Amino acid sequence: MKEREVTDVATLKALADPLRLAVLGALMKHDPEPLSVKEIAAELEEAPTKLYRHVKQLEQTGLVFVAETRVVSGIVESRYRSAQHSLRLSPEVYAEDDSDPPAALNAMLAAMDLVRADFRRSFLAGRIDLTPAAQGNPRPGKFAHSSTRITLDQLRTLRARIDQALDEVFEQGESDDPDAVEVNLFLLLYALKPQAD
Repeated sequence: MKEREVTDVATLKALADPLRLAVLGALMKHDPEPLSVKEIAAELEEAPTKLYRHVKQLEQTGLVFVAETRVVSGIVESRYRSAQHSLRLSPEVYAEDDSDPPAALNAMLAAMDLVRADFRRSFLAGRIDLTPAAQGNPRPGKFAHSSTRITLDQLRTLRARIDQALDEVFEQGESDDPDAVEVNLFLLLYALKPQAD
């Protein structure tokens, strides 16, 4: 499955943990090659024993599946693959629900926590340089955080332009060019409703 639209609370709950998201990300990154829990743990620099229950929860919600098994030292080892290349939360999961806080919020906060941890690790390892291309950076990144007031038409236009740019990039698929670089993107755009009196 190329993209999975998440519509149910059970899947949202499975996604509401940064470590489970990291496991899922590792499997998506290596797709179509299946990985064992030990291989996932090595990539994430975690203990395998810490990951088994997380992998099982992802499996129970259909986010990952056992692609193959093999016998290693007399023990059957499962090797997993992601069931999709990307995830998208359905608009219906943002609707008010009875849980406190809503399940979608926990999944989104877990994603933010994972992005924060990955960014911190890469930055401290010297793998991120945010200086602009004009200053000679061959891999310029960008950090922006702002708040402003715009019209609803401007908001719709901004959203459409972002969607178009992302569609263009992702429709091309991953590059096999030897000079291609790994790029991480985290985007959160939201408009605030007026405060209630």
